[in-house]
Amino acid sequence: MAESTIWWLLAGGAVALELMTGTFYLLMLAVGLAAAALAAHFGLALTAQILVAALVGGGAVVLWHWKRSKDPKPAEAQANADVQMDIGETVHVAQWNADATASVKYRGSQWTVVIADTDAAPQPGLFRVKELQGNRLVVHKL
Repeated sequence: MAESTIWWLLAGGAVALELMTGTFYLLMLAVGLAAAALAAHFGLALTAQILVAALVGGGAVVLWHWKRSKDPKPAEAQANADVQMDIGETVHVAQWNADATASVKYRGSQWTVVIADTDAAPQPGLFRVKELQGNRLVVHKL
């Protein structure tokens, strides 16, 4: 079997393993294996093929990791609008309790509401849901 065929099979195996794990880093290594297959097609020695696979695959992994570290981190699940459908919705608070909580009717049931800004005395009115803490809506004034 030709060296290039072995490299292509290894690249295909890495892609298949990537599809099962979903890490994306294996895809970068598969790019390195594909580069080694191309190096074999060009007639480079086995040592050069291994070096190409290591440099291209390792470099792709390092670049991808660096790019991911520069991306902003997603919000925690309880404050992430992609996870919680209630984030960003508005509720009307008619009356606050002495402990800075309130009870509101929201989505057909009673919810306990707490205010995010505990420095200010809460006043009745419209509030936007900032996050969920268990079964409590954390809100801030509109």
